[in-house]
Amino acid sequence: MNQTTKRQVAVVTGGAGFIGSHLVELLLNNGYKVRCIDNFSKGSLANLKSCEADSNLEILGADIVDQERLANVFRESSFTFHLAGIGDVVPSIENPKKYFETNVTGTLNVFEEIRKQAPYSKIIYAASSSCYGNAEVPTNENHKIQNLHPYALSKYLGETLALSLGGIYRISTNSIRIFNAYGPRAINHQTYGAVMGVFLKQKLENQPLTVIGDGLQKRDFIHVTDVARAFYHVSQLNSHGNIYNLGSGSPVSILELAHLLDGEIQYIPDRPGEPRITWANNEKLINETGWRPLIPFEDGINDLLGKIEDWRNTPLWSRNEIANATKLWFDTLASKEI
Repeated sequence: MNQTTKRQVAVVTGGAGFIGSHLVELLLNNGYKVRCIDNFSKGSLANLKSCEADSNLEILGADIVDQERLANVFRESSFTFHLAGIGDVVPSIENPKKYFETNVTGTLNVFEEIRKQAPYSKIIYAASSSCYGNAEVPTNENHKIQNLHPYALSKYLGETLALSLGGIYRISTNSIRIFNAYGPRAINHQTYGAVMGVFLKQKLENQPLTVIGDGLQKRDFIHVTDVARAFYHVSQLNSHGNIYNLGSGSPVSILELAHLLDGEIQYIPDRPGEPRITWANNEKLINETGWRPLIPFEDGINDLLGKIEDWRNTPLWSRNEIANATKLWFDTLASKEI
């Protein structure tokens, strides 16, 4: 890049998180000035270690729930990648209000400030495929919505809000529904969550891998670097109001994952409210952007095994601890008449 060329500004909310930090790296490598916004509740400065000394990176501690803290955050921005939010199913059942405050009201706050500071900024919203519920597969973007828990509902309402406000205020806005992202930095230090982190910690401690049900359920795992690339590709489109599924398009069973990790298996009860298979029809994303996944699943798992010490300080989930953590899940989502 010519040194006299002014770099475009890209804002990444949740930029110190799992996906956000990989996107920050990608944007810096592509010549952008990046403003990372994070409240560091789950994100970490350690996730930005590779680029924290880059003069084109600005890191701001702010929570999207506090609109006053967003003053001037979006100034001069050409792109806003809105990844800030809270995930995990179990905590959303226990505390739905917190999820709506962050994923819905927080998204409204982001739009309010963009409308004031940078109405020309393109917005790419990080949505969740959980809105499809127990979907027919492969699942395309026109599939009916079936929110089965507060997390799914809060992310879907955030997406609806983003696309609607984008249309009302003529702010270019597109949404990406992420399927099962995995990869380095997907570390949860607090609650029982995604299978990948649970398994990695169990393997690290030479404990059995707690496979739910028969283990034949499948998930559309997509590597985080492929996720970051997809967000970048969508940001380069001259379009508005589109929704894109983001998955590998090649589901893998939980048993296959357990075998790749080469761990002893312990079966635990199946859970209500979980899809038997997640499988993204990602043709729209591929056809409109030219993106396609590059990281084979086995390569991604081998890379994680090489970084398994990163999970050393995370909670170890035993069969009994999982049962205790998911009791409310079973009580709430088990089939019953209304």
